Amino acid sequence: MKNWAGNLEYSSAEVHRPDSVAGLAEVVAGVSRVKALGSRHSFNRVGDTDGVHILLDALPQEIELDSERQTVRVSGGISYGALCRTLEKSGVAIHNLASLPHISVAGAIQTGTHGSGVDNPSLAGAVERIDLVRASGEQVSLSRADGDEFLGSVVGLGALGIVTGLELSVRPSFQMRQRVLENLPWERALADFPALVSSAYSVSLFTDYAGEDINQVWLKALDSDPALTDLFGATPAVEARHPLPGMSGENCTAQLDEPGPWLDRLPHFRHEFTPSNGEELQSEYILPLEHGPAAIQAVRGLAGKLAPLLFVSEIRTGAADEFWLSPFYRQQSVALHFTWKPLQAEVEAVLPELEELLRPFGARPHWGKLFTPAGHDWEALYPRFADFRPLAGEHDPAGKFRNGLLDSILGAPAASLR
Repeated sequence: MKNWAGNLEYSSAEVHRPDSVAGLAEVVAGVSRVKALGSRHSFNRVGDTDGVHILLDALPQEIELDSERQTVRVSGGISYGALCRTLEKSGVAIHNLASLPHISVAGAIQTGTHGSGVDNPSLAGAVERIDLVRASGEQVSLSRADGDEFLGSVVGLGALGIVTGLELSVRPSFQMRQRVLENLPWERALADFPALVSSAYSVSLFTDYAGEDINQVWLKALDSDPALTDLFGATPAVEARHPLPGMSGENCTAQLDEPGPWLDRLPHFRHEFTPSNGEELQSEYILPLEHGPAAIQAVRGLAGKLAPLLFVSEIRTGAADEFWLSPFYRQQSVALHFTWKPLQAEVEAVLPELEELLRPFGARPHWGKLFTPAGHDWEALYPRFADFRPLAGEHDPAGKFRNGLLDSILGAPAASLR
C-alpha cells in the first residue's frame, strides 16, 4: 500500500479490515505492532508500521446527532465530506473544514489538521469525546471531564490508541460567500497583517514568495457580512480560480460571492471532485500570529531556493486550543503551508534550511507532513510534551503503536528502557 501522494510505500506485513470495534480490539490485542490508516492523506510515516495495518473503512459508519446537546457522534473512519452532507440535512454544521473534504475525521484530528480563520480552532477543536482502543485491546471513552488525559489524547499521533469514534460539537447551519482577490502587494499585506487575516471568517493567501505581490487571497465570509471587493489594493478575480496558476477553477468551491452552504465554501475543493493520487508533497509550519510578518519576510528571502520546488504556498491562520500536541496549543497562530512538486530528495534537502530560518519564531511542524524530526526541540515547542511521553508509556509500554518516526520524536518506548 502507498499513501495518497504516492511518495511512500507502507511497511506493514499484514492488513486487516475489521467490520466491528470488537473485532478491531481483538486484532490490536493479539499483535505486537499495529497502526490504523484512514484516508492516507499524510506525507510522512506517522501512520506506518512494520506490523499490522488496520483499515477503518469497513467499520459501521455511524453519524448520530444529539440535538439537545448540539453534538454528533461519528465513526473515526468517516470522511468530512460524508459527515458534512449528513449534518447539513439536519440543519447543523461544524465550525471549520480543511481544504480537502475527503480526509478522515480521526486521522485529521489526531495530526492537528485545520482550516483557516483567526478565530477558528483546528478540526480537533470540535471534539467533546474520543473513543480509543488501547494497546491491550481495552476500549475506553474520554471526555472533557477527564481533564489532562483527554487533552493529551485528542491530538495523539496514534500513539495512545486507535480512534474508533468521536463526539463533535455542532452549530446551526450557515451560509457563506467566497471571493478570490489577486495581486495583493506584499508591502501593504505585511504592514497590516492582523487586519488582512481577520478580514473574513476564513482567509488564505496563496504565493510562491517571489515577486512583489501575493498571487491570490481567498476570502470566505459569512453571507450576513458585507461583500468585500477591495482589500489593500488587490484586484477581484472575474472568474473562478484554482490555487495553482494556470489550473482550471472548475473543481474548486464556488466563488464570485455566490452564496451557498458552509460545507460548499469552507473547503477549497468540491466534495464531488475526487482527487487522484496527489502527485505532490506537503510541509507546514505553525507559529504565533504575532511573528507572522517577520517569518514571512524571512521565507521571502529564501524564495530563490523555494520557488523552483513549489507548486504554491498557502498562508492561513487558526485559534488557540488546549490539546497538548496541537500545533495551536495556547497560541493564536499563522500557518505557512508548502505544496511541493514531487521532488522528494530536493525538498528534503531544503527543509533543514527552511526550518532553521523559522526556528526563532517557534515554528511547530504539522505532524502529518514532511519535516525533519531531529531538527526540533519538542519540549521547548510544546509545554506539555514532557507529560505526553509518560502518558504514551502508560498506555502503550511496549510501543505497539510506535514506528521509527514516533520513536525519533518521543524517544524509546517505556518497556525498552527497563
